[in-house]
Amino acid sequence: MDAVRVALLREVLAGTEWLGATRRFAGALRTSAVAHGGGLLLVGTREYEPWHLAAHLVDEAAWSGTPELAPTLVRHDARASDPAHLAVGLGRLAAARRGETLLVVAPSAGPCPDGPGQVPGPRTGPGAPLLERVYDARRAGATVLVLGTGEGELTAMSHERLIVPEGAELDLDTVQHLVSAAAGENPLPSRRGRRRLRDRLSRLADALTAPPPPRW
Repeated sequence: MDAVRVALLREVLAGTEWLGATRRFAGALRTSAVAHGGGLLLVGTREYEPWHLAAHLVDEAAWSGTPELAPTLVRHDARASDPAHLAVGLGRLAAARRGETLLVVAPSAGPCPDGPGQVPGPRTGPGAPLLERVYDARRAGATVLVLGTGEGELTAMSHERLIVPEGAELDLDTVQHLVSAAAGENPLPSRRGRRRLRDRLSRLADALTAPPPPRW
């Protein structure tokens, strides 16, 4: 989805909660990644790998001059023979450290036996490998963000979440487009001292290039 289509979609969504929700989530993603100098990890489920989101974040990182937004795509079935950018497996999540950001895209977050608001511990079952690795990453100090279609164990482990309920006006893929576009558009505030210097330089440039005042 290109910039024109994103703009048209935003126009259609004006007045709904989606614009604010996607921008808040994108702001949290950008703030975490940029503040720590990068270290953005992106992972989906075994059945759903967020290829398109990875590609869009790489584009936004280049267009916005924010290299910290370019993610490392973590894959469930990565092989050593794969190209380097596709060969990162779930073990990378277990090695996550404080200051890194983990974005999980999961069409179904699964049930949360611990109840709302509780951070679940290690689990067993079909989704256990991913849950274990996310649990390890959070425990090591990584910031966890979850984009999914329901509440569950993954969202219970998250610091920020954006839920796209089944039957909502938008689907998960469309919301990913809005999030990636917003992540590239929300610059962090500049440091106060640097802004003062830039403002002074801007005023000086305006003064030097302004036409002379008219003589009466």
